[in-house]
Amino acid sequence: MPEKPPKFRRRAEARPDEVLDAALALFVERGYAATKVEDVARRAGVSKGLVYLYFPSKEALIEGIVLRAVTPVADRAIAEISSFEGHPRTAISTVMRFLVMRLSDPQVMAVPRLIMREVAQFPHIAEMYRREVLDRVIPVLRERLQRGMDAGYLRPHDPDLTLRSVIGPLVLHVMLAEIFGIRPEDGLAFDRLVENHLSILFDGLSAREDTK
Repeated sequence: MPEKPPKFRRRAEARPDEVLDAALALFVERGYAATKVEDVARRAGVSKGLVYLYFPSKEALIEGIVLRAVTPVADRAIAEISSFEGHPRTAISTVMRFLVMRLSDPQVMAVPRLIMREVAQFPHIAEMYRREVLDRVIPVLRERLQRGMDAGYLRPHDPDLTLRSVIGPLVLHVMLAEIFGIRPEDGLAFDRLVENHLSILFDGLSAREDTK
C-alpha cells in the first residue's frame, strides 16, 4: 500500500487554490480596487509573504483565477469544436450545453461576473481575459462555422457576424443579470436559455407555414 504524503505537503499543495478562493471571494464582495493583498492573505489564513510566493502581484491573482476557472472550459470547447466532423449544430449544441453546465458552478460564474464589473476601470483585466480565453476560442468557432457553410450544412453568412449571433445571447443574458439586475423569475435558468437559443439559432423564430 503506497504511503500517504506528509500532511504538511498536502497542505502546501492546496495553498495556491486557497489563496485564489480567498481572492475571488474578496474581489466579488469588495471589488478589485478595494481589495489588498494583505486582505487576501488574511482571508486565506496565510502570510502576505506566502501569497507573494505564489502570486507576485494582485494582477497575478486575477490571472490565476481566470486560468483556473475558465481556461479548462475553453480547452474543452476548443477540443469539441476542432475534432467534430459533420453538421456544426451537434458541436455547437454540445459546447453550449457544456458551457452553461459549467456556469452553474458559482466558482466559474463568479469570473465573468467579476470581469463585467471591473473591466471599465481596469482594462488590463479585459486584455488578459481576451488573451487567455477569447483569442483562443473565437477563431476555432469561426472556422467551424465557415466549414459548415462550405460543406453546405449552413446557409452562407458572414462568419464573423454569425459568430456574434451564436455567443451573443449568452453574453447578454449574463450582462442583463449582473449589470442591470434583470433576471428571469426562476433565476438565470441557463439550461432553458441554451435550449431556447439553440432552437431559434438552428430552426428560426417564425412559425412554419403548415402550423398556422
